Amino acid sequence: MTKVIAEITVSLDGFVAGTGAGPERGLGVGGDSLHNWALKPDAIDRAVLEESVAATGVVIMGRRLFDIVDAPTGWNDKMGYGADLAAEPPVLVVTHTPPDEVRLADRMTFVVDGIASAVAKGITMAEDRDVVIMGGGETIRRAIEADVVDELRLHVAPLLLGAGRPLFAGATPRTLRQIHVRPSGQATHVTYRLN
Repeated sequence: MTKVIAEITVSLDGFVAGTGAGPERGLGVGGDSLHNWALKPDAIDRAVLEESVAATGVVIMGRRLFDIVDAPTGWNDKMGYGADLAAEPPVLVVTHTPPDEVRLADRMTFVVDGIASAVAKGITMAEDRDVVIMGGGETIRRAIEADVVDELRLHVAPLLLGAGRPLFAGATPRTLRQIHVRPSGQATHVTYRLN
């Protein structure tokens, strides 16, 4: 059965990107270090990454993240969804305004009617595999607020960014149920149940 999973890497102080994140600067000041667990994995990190990628049927992302992924220095044949696994599940991009030009046009479909619609489309496309909302932070917050997320998977990096894009700023208070914790040398992988 398809699960909708919000999955993102976050610093210890709650940021998913450093200051100045964008197409020219990637994840901003210090932000690239958030993904050391995926880019330079130990055995536990590698297992977490491979399990997640293997279970993914559709990926959903927001426009800000898409702009970074589609930039000339973004995803390519060697590095994409799943880091160096470069998996190519269908990707739905939630945006009010699709871009005029897209470098990765063969991999992306734009959804202009919101996160709930993107999730519904993703479930239809996923063929009993997971729908993964990979970010950015605002897209994940909106999905949680819309009650369309079954699980939240955080990869907590042992890093303090001090500033940047917060994951949960403005979130509605709620209690989650922790269902899995897997520590590695470079991250603590935590899964929470929402629904």
